[in-house]
Amino acid sequence: MILITGGAGFIGSVLAKQLNALGHADLVIVDKLESSTKWKNLRGIKYLEYIHADELFNGDYDDLIAETDLMFHMGACSSTTELNMDFLMKNNVAYTQALFRFAATKNIPFIYASSAATYGAGESGYNDNHETIPNLMPLNPYGYSKQLVDEWVLKEVNKPEHWFGLKFFNVFGPNEYHKEEMRSLVHKSFEQIKSSGSVNLFKSYKTEFKDGEQLRDFIYVKDVIRAMIELADPDKARFSGIYNLGTGKARSFLDLTKATFKAMGIAPKIEFIEMPSELRSQYQYYTQADTTKLMMALEGFQFTGLEESITDYVQNYLIKENPHA
Repeated sequence: MILITGGAGFIGSVLAKQLNALGHADLVIVDKLESSTKWKNLRGIKYLEYIHADELFNGDYDDLIAETDLMFHMGACSSTTELNMDFLMKNNVAYTQALFRFAATKNIPFIYASSAATYGAGESGYNDNHETIPNLMPLNPYGYSKQLVDEWVLKEVNKPEHWFGLKFFNVFGPNEYHKEEMRSLVHKSFEQIKSSGSVNLFKSYKTEFKDGEQLRDFIYVKDVIRAMIELADPDKARFSGIYNLGTGKARSFLDLTKATFKAMGIAPKIEFIEMPSELRSQYQYYTQADTTKLMMALEGFQFTGLEESITDYVQNYLIKENPHA
């Protein structure tokens, strides 16, 4: 049985759908649906049980959870503007620690979501070497919560034999529709183009980056899921640890936006606007995953090109009447 926290969310629901496609219907979905539209991400997915995240450890599901033989922990508050650190300590840090301890006790494979937000402004680079991880300086509370988990896991004596913490870079793709301001720029650009025919991008406030040439490591969610499933298989991925999960190729916001226009068959029209002052101190101008370790763990793994990924997302999901994958 496979347990997926955040199973109704962006990455978790795409993962669940792909596991279904591979013949796994023995899924337990853990999440908080509340009044958001992410319940739509569960439509068409086959699973054994849905458990509210706050009820996972209340004792009612102990017998069911005891049957788990693989855990994907994707559930967390992923808002980079969340300021309530007490909430993040409970929701992102303590919850992950509890699940990790359970996986260690049962010795089952455990895959959890870290984040490239742990790298802060990138002053220490983007190397996922375990020795350098404690030196990272995140720029926001969300990144710090993920950093705390990574440091704790590395110091923890009792670990499952097979585990991975994945520092996701800029993931985009179907089933992100409920994320509002945390949606990818592809989705935001698509909506802006539909409504006004143009896209607004933030101006740059660093002389070394021209407007629109801020760089990020954009990765398609389908590639993320392929990598996660391979890493979860002890026969395919042997080297447990904390890994970057990005393409290793930084691309500009202009590249991404122009690819979105092209996929929609519309000539680019881009305007540059002021960045809100509260974001300027925590804005990442450049991210690029060092994928050296990842390529050793997933020998021969190929990422989909940015333009091809955006074309698939726009034409096969966003422009359809029902955009949910």
